[in-house]
Amino acid sequence: MGLEKILSVAGKPGLYKLITQTRTGFVAESLLDGKRITVSLRSSVSVLSEIAIYTLEEEVPLRDVFKKIQVKEDGGKTSIGHKEEKIKLEEYFFEVLPNYDEDRVYVSDIKKVIQWYNILVDNKITDFSSEEVASEEASEEE
Repeated sequence: MGLEKILSVAGKPGLYKLITQTRTGFVAESLLDGKRITVSLRSSVSVLSEIAIYTLEEEVPLRDVFKKIQVKEDGGKTSIGHKEEKIKLEEYFFEVLPNYDEDRVYVSDIKKVIQWYNILVDNKITDFSSEEVASEEASEEE
């Protein structure tokens, strides 16, 4: 499963996996505790594949940031927790993405990226390639 089915729901902790669509919204399952929730179409929801991080030159897709963390951590969880102090979080993120825009990327954003990455690793969702790349590779193998 790629990031196209992983959601962040405003006001709800953690990440959610899209299960099914309904007439009034959709059903999502928490990656933290497995509980299912109904989310209305009016809720503020972000799909992880659509999120990007500001750098000094361009916006870098979140999946690319996750890949850089994955390389740095050899596929494991981050060496730093999302509740660390501000300076440690900024130093860690600078190692991962040296040209991130410090004026537009807040510490709260860094905390989310680290927390989300660790949740994904815990749930064995570690394929951060884009869905198009994954489908192209699959069709090439046939």
